[in-house]
Amino acid sequence: MQLHENTGHPRRWAILGVLVISLLVVVLDNTILNVALRTLADPVHGLGASQGELEWSINSYTLVFAGLLFTFGVLGDRAGRKRFLVAGLVFFGLASLLSAYAQNPAQLIAARALMGLGGAAIMPATLSIISNVFDPRERGRAIGIWAGAVGLAVAIGPILGGALLEHFWWGSVFLINVPVVVLGVVLVALLVPESRDPDPGRVDVPGVLLSVVGLVALTYGIIDGGEHGFDRPLVWVSIVGGLAVLAWFVVLELRSDHPSLDVRLFRVPRFAAPVALVGLIFFAAMGVMFFSSFYLQLVRGYSPLETGLLFLPFAAAQLIFAPRSAAMVRRYGGRAVAIVGLALTVVSLGAFAFIDASTPLWVVLVCFFLQGTGMANVMPPATESIMSALPREKAGVGSAVSNTVRQVAGALGVAVLGSVLSALYRQDVAPALRGLPAAAHEAAGESISGAYAAAGQLGPAGPALVTAADHAFVSAMHWAAALSAAVAALGIVVALRWMPGRDHRQSPVATPAAGAPELAGTA
Repeated sequence: MQLHENTGHPRRWAILGVLVISLLVVVLDNTILNVALRTLADPVHGLGASQGELEWSINSYTLVFAGLLFTFGVLGDRAGRKRFLVAGLVFFGLASLLSAYAQNPAQLIAARALMGLGGAAIMPATLSIISNVFDPRERGRAIGIWAGAVGLAVAIGPILGGALLEHFWWGSVFLINVPVVVLGVVLVALLVPESRDPDPGRVDVPGVLLSVVGLVALTYGIIDGGEHGFDRPLVWVSIVGGLAVLAWFVVLELRSDHPSLDVRLFRVPRFAAPVALVGLIFFAAMGVMFFSSFYLQLVRGYSPLETGLLFLPFAAAQLIFAPRSAAMVRRYGGRAVAIVGLALTVVSLGAFAFIDASTPLWVVLVCFFLQGTGMANVMPPATESIMSALPREKAGVGSAVSNTVRQVAGALGVAVLGSVLSALYRQDVAPALRGLPAAAHEAAGESISGAYAAAGQLGPAGPALVTAADHAFVSAMHWAAALSAAVAALGIVVALRWMPGRDHRQSPVATPAAGAPELAGTA
């Protein structure tokens, strides 16, 4: 009978509900910003942000978040996960207030970076606590619900953001975080038990600093090159320098006896393959989410609220399929489920390469539904494989790696695909800008948002500029979508070659690492 005893916490399902609320505020904030981008670019109703500043308003949050996840995962394991979760929620709420009342793009970018600090304390704690309070036999289902909540928040964000922008000023998309944070703090304090690693390691300060510097330099070079061209030395110094610092980080982690990221874990297919899948699919998906918002609002003319509602099929697919993915994995194996999910994602992302200004709306909705279905069947088995490769007391490590890769890949997806989009847009729209006044020429040449703003000041010449900008944007979107589909397709190759199948899931193990000798020296 002892073999069948459930070792989970008696209140584990209520605790999962509290953790989902805490998680919602972090994920919601990233996607709620997507529908506000056009408003933030408006010099009258927003902050007059440029394309690069809009990308940095997303990536300043993401880079701080990703750079500190390793450290906060370790610190949470050491000092107490509940303590870090509450502290992260409070800090996130205060930084949201600063974002809501930013007076210019620079202040918003700085406030968003502070929000990333709070998010870095929240995200790893939620997944670590799930691993701690659930029996390994139930953990797959719990992580499926957790991943479904991530997908739901991704889709709810644009709807909520659109509704707020219909009735309030742009700062309301950040102010909405405050009541959710208050509710989360109260429920965490009442329901979530404290847990920690009985044998914590030291904090790897040099590793943390190198990872942050490397990621910021690399992403800055990509964004700046996309906005102003890749023919300047500063861009390549930033990109090459960032890659060199990240290489230094890897060497340092290999030599350290207390690394923030133990890179030796990536020698283990059971751990490395799902991490790669998470990175590839979020690189592809977040870049498409970034430009699809502009496509729907500008090229198709939908309001922020209507744009948000058009993401509902994505949310529905996440709600339907993510909680069921654990059962699918038990029946068919993680590799098969992930490959089917990746194939659906490739099809949905690649379809944007054929969508234009006159494509029937139902086609776009089907694409969003397929993307949601695909991602709902990739994330849960990948996350469960990552978390099951480590024992419960090291849950912070697995959580930090999974979430950091997801956030870094998402940031680079926005940066790279956004840069491709910007560069191709500028190239295609250039012939239509000849003869325009200098201010209109500069604004329209920078982005489609700038072209729409300039067209409003040109009188009879305005409609022709709008048509040219739409055509240039759609053409650039096709190339960016094709690139995102190719990146997601790479995930199929990874899953076929290295993703674990059904064998190791046949009999759940309470401490998975004990059965994996290759992890003994790295966990």
